[in-house]
Amino acid sequence: MVIHELIASPGTVHWGYYDAALAPILTVASGDRLQVHTESGFMDAMEKVRSRVSKELLAIIETCVKGAGGHMLIGPVAVEGARPGDVLEVRFIDARPRYDWGVNVFRPLRGCLPEDFPYHHSVVVEIDDAAGTADWGAGVKVPLDPFFGNFGVAPPPAMGQVASAPPGFWGGNLDNKELGPGATVYFPVFNEGAMFSIGDGHGCQGDGESCTSALETALSGTVELRLRKDMKLTHPRAETGTHHILMGFDPLIDNAAKMALRETIDFLGEARGMSRDDAYTLCSLAVDLHVTQIVNGVKGVHAMLPKAVLA
Repeated sequence: MVIHELIASPGTVHWGYYDAALAPILTVASGDRLQVHTESGFMDAMEKVRSRVSKELLAIIETCVKGAGGHMLIGPVAVEGARPGDVLEVRFIDARPRYDWGVNVFRPLRGCLPEDFPYHHSVVVEIDDAAGTADWGAGVKVPLDPFFGNFGVAPPPAMGQVASAPPGFWGGNLDNKELGPGATVYFPVFNEGAMFSIGDGHGCQGDGESCTSALETALSGTVELRLRKDMKLTHPRAETGTHHILMGFDPLIDNAAKMALRETIDFLGEARGMSRDDAYTLCSLAVDLHVTQIVNGVKGVHAMLPKAVLA
């Protein structure tokens, strides 16, 4: 196993999009690890923190061409031997804040309650990594729980440049707080090399990401990339030590829930040979449906299937 270190800079970041046409910034072997140091750049909060901003973040903002989304993604990283039809396994090893600050932002016409908050608001959040808390001056400190919100493989070439904001079958803006250190995520591969990218550091986030953003901050973290030729997938799946996680994405929350349930039923059929009737019943008895996020245009629901019920 080799560990490769990647620091967000104009030479390692693509800003706001995924695109199969991007050349890889690095090629790694299956089983190698990436130690990534990401940046998060909310333009409307920059003036409040300009004296605390790294030179790399300022250089990205000044020189990188921004796509339709807002996420600064390190990559793409190619994995040797990956071909369309394979699966990329991404193991999340660790994640921690790079700096002692982050931001939270909401904007007009965005978030879950745009009619109640039809204006712009941004706040600097003070991060105390030693204490494990985040404080935005409201009299409440919330616990840190760092994870990367946006990561995945390059989409099929025919899709062209895809905005980083929505989640999809290539991954992207999953915003799932379950996918932190200890989690493993599986992606279908659509291009040679798989072309993995990662960014969108979150210090913490509630399910739903209600106002549009989490505690947006720069993270340092480690992921391990493994090529799986013994699996076939059409959509991402994940697991933790305690749960299998099946995902649904759609502009309508009902359809996202249906997709997550159908993915769970399919998984139970594949993993345990269960009939669809029995799998559907098990979902009602033991599977929790969580609203991943409701603010990215394409909404997310993830189904939490306890591993204990399959033991």
